[in-house]
Amino acid sequence: MGDPKFPRKTYDTPSHPWKGDRIKEEAELVKKFGLKNKRELWKAKSIVRNLRRQSRNLQARTRYGETQADLEAKNLLTSCGKMGLLPMDGTTLDDVLGLSVESVLNRRLQTIAHMKGLGNTVNQARQFITHGHVNVGDRMVSVPGYIVTRGEEDKIAFNSHSAISDDQHPMRLAKKKIAGERPTEDKKQEEKKDLKAKIPKKVIAEVVTEVETADIAELDVAEEESKEEGH
Repeated sequence: MGDPKFPRKTYDTPSHPWKGDRIKEEAELVKKFGLKNKRELWKAKSIVRNLRRQSRNLQARTRYGETQADLEAKNLLTSCGKMGLLPMDGTTLDDVLGLSVESVLNRRLQTIAHMKGLGNTVNQARQFITHGHVNVGDRMVSVPGYIVTRGEEDKIAFNSHSAISDDQHPMRLAKKKIAGERPTEDKKQEEKKDLKAKIPKKVIAEVVTEVETADIAELDVAEEESKEEGH
C-alpha cells in the first residue's frame, strides 16, 4: 500500500528527455489545452497507455476463450463510454487501441468548461476553476484536470455562491460584448463589397496600370542584366 504521506506518481516520464519531435508536440498540446506544465500532459498519456495495455491483454486472453476476459472487456468498454472517451454502444477493444492523448485532454474539466462558454479562453476557464467559481452538479470542483464523465457533462455551471454567476458581472458582460462585436462571415463579405463600391473604377484602373508598368520595367531590367552576363 505504501505510506499515505508519500503517494506514488500517477504518471510516467518520457524514456528519452531530449527528443525534438516529442518536445515540439508536447509544447503544442500544452498551449492548445492551457496546461500548467508537462506533468499534466504526461498524466493524460499514462491514462491512455494503461487503457491500451488492458485492451491488448484482454484481446490476447479472449483468443483463448476465457469467460472472465469477456466480462473484463465489457467492463473496460463501459468504463470508457462513461468517461466519454468512446460511444456507449457498438465499440470494441480495437477502439480502445485507437484512443489518443487528446481524447483524454478533451474530457478535462478545464477543456469542457471552455467549450461550454464558461471562459473566453482555456486559461481563463482554468482560472475560474482554481478560484472555485465552477461547480459540477452540487459540488465545487477546483481541479482543472478533473475527468468529467458523460453524466456530469451537462451539470457544469458557475457556482451559485460565486460573484461570476451573476449575469451582470463585468466578466460576463465583457464576454457578451466581445461575442457581439465579433464579425460573422456574411458581415465580412458585405464590408468587402461596400469597400469595393466606394473605390472609384478610375482609381482601380490606374492602380492596375501602374502595377503592369512596374512588372514590364522589371522584365526589361532582367533582360538587360542577362545580356550583360552573356557578354
